[in-house]
Amino acid sequence: MTLLPAVHVVAASVQDRDGAKRPSLWTGLDHPGVRKVWADQGFAGRSVEWVAQILGRELEMVLKAPDLRGFQVQPKRWAVERTLAWLTAHRRLARDYETSPAHSETMIRWAMIGVMVRRLTRGRPATGPGPRSLSRAEAHRLNRGAAEGSSLTS
Repeated sequence: MTLLPAVHVVAASVQDRDGAKRPSLWTGLDHPGVRKVWADQGFAGRSVEWVAQILGRELEMVLKAPDLRGFQVQPKRWAVERTLAWLTAHRRLARDYETSPAHSETMIRWAMIGVMVRRLTRGRPATGPGPRSLSRAEAHRLNRGAAEGSSLTS
């Protein structure tokens, strides 16, 4: 399960590698067991040395193959994208409503708490009810309604 050990929202004008210091520091202090961090190429450069020297952790870049054309799933990247998709399922995070970075951070934490609580209360793997099979009469009625509807619109 992917959890967010730290959240830090910065202005769009701040480079990823510069904005990464605060959450990296808090993750190091709050979660000393975290020894390795994966990041995309936006964090390359000074961030790698800073994390190694200051925090004593390894920052590994998940890089796209140089000869790759088009889309390909990158190792470890799917976990980040999946987590972002879970968070974006919360209506408040679907649009950028917040005017303060602190409010944005709070909404992200709130959404992650919701994800974790649902998992804890579920207590078993997720399963859906699946499709319900229709009786012959229901299937006939649906097919007849669809045929009548298509003749009215053509």
